[in-house]
Amino acid sequence: MEEMEEELKCPVCGSFYREPIILPCSHNLCQACARNILVQTPDSESPQSRRASGSAVSDYDYLDLDKMSLYSEADSGYGSYGGFASAPTTPCQKSPNGVRVFPPAAPPPPAALAPPPPPPRNACLTCPQCHRSLVLDERGLRGFPRNRLLEGVIDRYQQGRAAALRCQLCEKAPKEAAVMCEQCDVFYCEPCRLRCHPPRGPLAKHRLVPPAQGRVGRRLSPRKISTCTDHELENHSMYCVQCKSPVCYQCLEEGKHSSHEVKALGAMWKLHKSQLSQALNGLSDRAKEAKEFLVQLRNMVQQIQENSVEFEACLVAQCDALIDALNRRKAQLLSRVNKEHEHKLKVVRDQISHCTVKLRQTTGLMEYCLEVIKENDPSGFLQISDALIRRVHLTEDQWGKGTLTPRMTTDFDLNLDNGPLLQSIHQLDFVQMKVPAPPILQLEECCTHNNSATLSWKQPPLSTVQVEGYILELDDGNGGQFREVYVGKETMCTVDGLHFNSTYSARVKAFNKTGVSPYSKTLVLQTSEETQSEEQTLPFPVPLERLQLRRMSPFSSTLNLQPSFPGRSYFELRSSAHQLSLHSSLQSLNSAGCNFETQGTPYSQLVDIKKMVAVAWFSFDPASAHADIIFSNDNLTVTCNSYDDRVVLGKTGFSKGLHYWELSIDRYDNHPDPAFGVARIDVLKDAMLGKDDKAWAMYVDNNRSWFMHNNSHTNRTEGGITKGATVGVLLDLTRRTLTFSINEDQQGPVAFENLEGLFFPAVSLNRNVQVTLHTGLPVPEFYASRSAMQ
Repeated sequence: MEEMEEELKCPVCGSFYREPIILPCSHNLCQACARNILVQTPDSESPQSRRASGSAVSDYDYLDLDKMSLYSEADSGYGSYGGFASAPTTPCQKSPNGVRVFPPAAPPPPAALAPPPPPPRNACLTCPQCHRSLVLDERGLRGFPRNRLLEGVIDRYQQGRAAALRCQLCEKAPKEAAVMCEQCDVFYCEPCRLRCHPPRGPLAKHRLVPPAQGRVGRRLSPRKISTCTDHELENHSMYCVQCKSPVCYQCLEEGKHSSHEVKALGAMWKLHKSQLSQALNGLSDRAKEAKEFLVQLRNMVQQIQENSVEFEACLVAQCDALIDALNRRKAQLLSRVNKEHEHKLKVVRDQISHCTVKLRQTTGLMEYCLEVIKENDPSGFLQISDALIRRVHLTEDQWGKGTLTPRMTTDFDLNLDNGPLLQSIHQLDFVQMKVPAPPILQLEECCTHNNSATLSWKQPPLSTVQVEGYILELDDGNGGQFREVYVGKETMCTVDGLHFNSTYSARVKAFNKTGVSPYSKTLVLQTSEETQSEEQTLPFPVPLERLQLRRMSPFSSTLNLQPSFPGRSYFELRSSAHQLSLHSSLQSLNSAGCNFETQGTPYSQLVDIKKMVAVAWFSFDPASAHADIIFSNDNLTVTCNSYDDRVVLGKTGFSKGLHYWELSIDRYDNHPDPAFGVARIDVLKDAMLGKDDKAWAMYVDNNRSWFMHNNSHTNRTEGGITKGATVGVLLDLTRRTLTFSINEDQQGPVAFENLEGLFFPAVSLNRNVQVTLHTGLPVPEFYASRSAMQ
């Protein structure tokens, strides 16, 4: 009930309505407040005269709605926004409720200073809520009907707030009422009920209700019969549908509503009550949803606070761990400084000790020589003089060979390189590493055409978690197991080769380094009938509905998958095209020739090898190629501007399945030896393919070929290439082998075995060679026949 209080207050005075009147715009005003905000305008300034003269409107004439009289027969029930002369000079005020109101006109000046009498004036009233300007007729405010129903609601509301549910029979301090007797119309506390209203005799038939329910029943007063505003002695008995107002019989007899549809007041009362109840049901549902939403938001506030505390603790722990690591590194660096300090001291002290010994020896020699010089015996002096002279020169030479130069500097040559660490500290920031949200299938972009289906998806609009790729899964068309048909970064995939007139279920999930998201909603789609020939496009169904769909869509490139056993094919697609599509052929999922049981079970040897090939369309990848590689023909043709061998990879990587592609020799000069094969993504790009352990290749000249891996050359085979020749590469990751062919004939034995992991098509060449890539090819005959014999 407290929420209703704003509906019961006047927008001008901010208090409960007193004698409320209903404006044509359906808003209410106190009669006194309406009289206070009336604005007088001369007849020449009335809205009708201003429109007739074409004069400029005032600032308040910004909504030109209904231009007719307030109570004309053709009136829509709303007054017009007429301009008035006093509006520009009348300051705008605000009511306690915050809406704009206009004060009454200024009081007239004294009689002595009064100007000549003004011309006749009209009264204008502007609704303070919707700002519609209303022109009053000669009846003034009496022309607006009284809202007696609102008065009754206000009375009941005020009585309900003031009434105290106390016992009416307690003599001194009334106790809280426990029940109310509907027949007696009295509130009783429990002792008074037992004493004054025992449940026996005639009183046993009285109905006792809770006090709140009894208060509501007591509030209900007899319905007041409203009278007509034009004929105050007549009660309203009919309802005019056009004017949307009750009328009396005298109004009808006067012909005011002769051309209008008039209905009984009671019938329209019940009809409008029913309509209001129905409208309230919808509003009640919205209010219920709003309450649930508020509960959700409050729970979010609590969850945010809890997560904030947890995250702060985690952040403090991480920063403390960094500080501990920095302290440990600090101790290690201080240890190195101490070692350098001890080393310097040791060197200097050793030099001091060495110089001290030599200086003592030199001083002793000098003193001895001086004593010898003092002797007066020439023959004795000459006997030892030569030896002494040699010793003096030798000792002098010993002091002159860097002996007097310090062997160690006093400076420490250690310079702490803290720049990268400081930069890392400044770059220390938060990253979003959470599991992605489930993708959303874009139903308007999904469709089927003949026996192919195109699916499109996207991340939720508010999701900020980084996504590294998506996994699309399809069942076998018979409600069987879901299988992965695409793994990559693109958000559109076309699956080709499905059965006609079959029902397939599809779903998609996203992944990043943290993990895999839940699945999207399952989408059930129907392929076309095989006999259908005319093009037909239908709207896409909602999930779990089954409708036939067809659509033709141009795509830049395609990829077909035809796994005939329950294995999975993964493709790492790195394409700049925003709508790269993948045509995934799944004939084997429905083929009678596929004899398999459970996931991981070896496939049947009776499977046709041609049906096992995963036909992939791809091109060379400029992003990972050496800078000397030159691309043309939509990245299908490559050559080189260097005499040294340079490596280029394909855009598509393979980890499972059977794959075959060919390279045609467009130019072959001076007998170079290009290499063809597969490689890891991190293979050396500036050396011949096969020089390192990241590539498996066959290099060939005009006479013979060799297989090479990790710079090991094996299986020399006669037969080379010329201009126009074709080199085939067959990667069978089911048997984990790599085989080569020249001009559709197998070149040598199986080149490599026991291959496992992710491999990219690769070529190395120099400026004397130009090759063109051909993809989407079936398995060659020599391999198919050999597999059949096995």
